[in-house]
Amino acid sequence: MAERSENMISHVEDPYFGQMNDPTAAATLTGPCGDTMEVYLVVRNDVIEDVKYHTDGCENIRSCGHAVARRALGRSVTDALSISAGELISSGECRLGEGRHCAILAVSTLYRAIADYLLAS
Repeated sequence: MAERSENMISHVEDPYFGQMNDPTAAATLTGPCGDTMEVYLVVRNDVIEDVKYHTDGCENIRSCGHAVARRALGRSVTDALSISAGELISSGECRLGEGRHCAILAVSTLYRAIADYLLAS
């Protein structure tokens, strides 16, 4: 069994893991590895008041989804666009190397959800 990093979080314990029935905005992307990431946002007055992610992927993509959601919550949509894959990797919440594409997928899905919000408003 693979050792779990202290920074990695199980989706069972993760308050950001799940799907939303009626989000303000949402996006779904599939990465080159075949993992799919979904991001759901509730935005009021251009502030992300609730965020969830869902994935069918590995522990690393779940950790990256958690890291993106945690960073996006409470931020303005334009400020949330400053969240980067490099930030997730350097924090230790997403593994470097094989996990780089997971961080990129998580951040890209957040950006796509924000674009969904901006295009609708």
